[in-house]
Amino acid sequence: MSDLKKKLYDLCISYVRKSMDAAELGIQEAQKASNEDTKSSAGDKYETGRAMMQQETNRNLAQLNEANKLLVALNRISTSSSAAKAETGSVIITSNGNFYLAISAGSLSVDGKTYFAVSPASPVGLLLAGKTAGESFMLNGKQYLIQSVI
Repeated sequence: MSDLKKKLYDLCISYVRKSMDAAELGIQEAQKASNEDTKSSAGDKYETGRAMMQQETNRNLAQLNEANKLLVALNRISTSSSAAKAETGSVIITSNGNFYLAISAGSLSVDGKTYFAVSPASPVGLLLAGKTAGESFMLNGKQYLIQSVI
């Protein structure tokens, strides 16, 4: 089953890398636009344009920083270990959906099945943490029975 964990892990890495690439591209484009913005006779327009490009750069830097934090969190996950209790890196199969306890990366598809990548710090992650097969929990008024923890 570590093959499933490896596939989910790789999808999460891909998700983070795409986010990092988008942020880096945004930073480059904002810097390029800022550099190309020549000072016109309307000085206020120039300053406003530069300020907007700086805000865009700052927003993308924050996005890049968050993506780096996710990458650090993923680097701590083992794809080969298995635990009886749900912990970071676990795949949790329930009666109402499958979860991968790693980072918040949304819905991931592996071998035709859907898994929801959730952060251990998220409300769902907090409900899953420490649970074992046979236990259940409530989420949004729905009962979830844990069938297995991988």
